Amino acid sequence: MAKITYIEHNGTRHEVDVAPGMTVMEGARDNGIPGIDADCGGACACSTCHVYVDPDWIDRLPPRDPMEEDMLDFAYEPDPERSRLTCQLKVTDEFDGLVVQMPERQI
Repeated sequence: MAKITYIEHNGTRHEVDVAPGMTVMEGARDNGIPGIDADCGGACACSTCHVYVDPDWIDRLPPRDPMEEDMLDFAYEPDPERSRLTCQLKVTDEFDGLVVQMPERQI
């Protein structure tokens, strides 16, 4: 299990265990974490699972693929360095300690 910390826009922290093979989005959804809507269910067809990755983790995650890059154009206030779609982050043991912060809103 990887312990992932989700931080709501208001600063509320949620630390949950997410099994390898799941996505960071599924970890939020399955644990009732507010702030990640995941309207498309993980198909990378919307941007409602957008988060800002903690700066210490930017280089530790796999790079964005072109489809994720395109969908981030529709996200609320995307950050060129820190923005990721959680449906595209498949959890491995190396994700233990990952910290993500939700934007003010999802669009």
